[in-house]
Amino acid sequence: MGMKMLVRRAAQYIRKNVRRLTVRENLMRLTASLCTLIWFCAVAHSLAAQQDGARAPSDTIRYREVGGSWLNAYLFRPEVRRQGDRYDTVLLFHGGGWDTGAPEWTFPAARRFAEWGMVAIAVEYQLSGNNVTPIEAFEDVCKAIGWAHKHAVEYGLTGRLAGYGVSAGAQLVAATATVGCPLGENEEESSELDALLLWSPALDMRRDQWFTRMLQGRATASEYSPAENVRRTTPPTSIVIGAEDTLTPFSGSRLYCDRLIAFGGICELNIYEGVGHLLTRNLANQESAFDPDPRAKADGVEQHRRFLKEVGFALLLRR
Repeated sequence: MGMKMLVRRAAQYIRKNVRRLTVRENLMRLTASLCTLIWFCAVAHSLAAQQDGARAPSDTIRYREVGGSWLNAYLFRPEVRRQGDRYDTVLLFHGGGWDTGAPEWTFPAARRFAEWGMVAIAVEYQLSGNNVTPIEAFEDVCKAIGWAHKHAVEYGLTGRLAGYGVSAGAQLVAATATVGCPLGENEEESSELDALLLWSPALDMRRDQWFTRMLQGRATASEYSPAENVRRTTPPTSIVIGAEDTLTPFSGSRLYCDRLIAFGGICELNIYEGVGHLLTRNLANQESAFDPDPRAKADGVEQHRRFLKEVGFALLLRR
């Protein structure tokens, strides 16, 4: 990621949060957001410093034009390839409360999936603010899935797709498989996924006041709540979440799983005791200064790898 993009992301964060927090006059929120900004800058600096050493995306794809600007997707391929090979694919959607974040936040996970023998695509979507809501982000996610299906042959994909989402990104990708994507001009464009991998997901939106404000009165939270819209065709789902998560409580994940299993579907819930959002050990502040528990994180990653194999995805043998 270039320095211009780092500056743009940081400026975008400041512009949105300072405007919002001035209106709210909420000192606690301001303190938490400043901590988040410091964390973001540290991550950005680390990414920039490691750019030469860490494997960069093999392709940057412009998958959707919105208002004269393009949304990008960043493609990571397995390092060991044979000519003519085609690969199962995972699309990754970052968190950030719908109004912050960047696809670069999922690059470490994308590299991990590529090491497992998959093509991994980290997707940019519109962030909420001004006239943009999670509805537009949801439509972006639908378009990204449709793009992957449409261009499968061109990019050496099998057409077998998994969706990986973190926090707010998990809500967006899970909504495509529950609420369902709107039909566009090309009604043959598929938005189907074969599996969902959700990390600290926001799934029960009914009482989520933050999400409700983000919608700006254009829809009810229930309309975009994956837990309330689970259906028989919802794909197999694996969830990783902390038992002490106060931002996306595991009760929403349990409700989602219970409803999917009642339909005869597959859903596994991996709950980790003593940790909160994003498996942080810092339970006092789960909005920033994340301190993921290494053991819980490693086990969560392993549960997702095992789950992919069990539902039929082709992965490289572990070394």
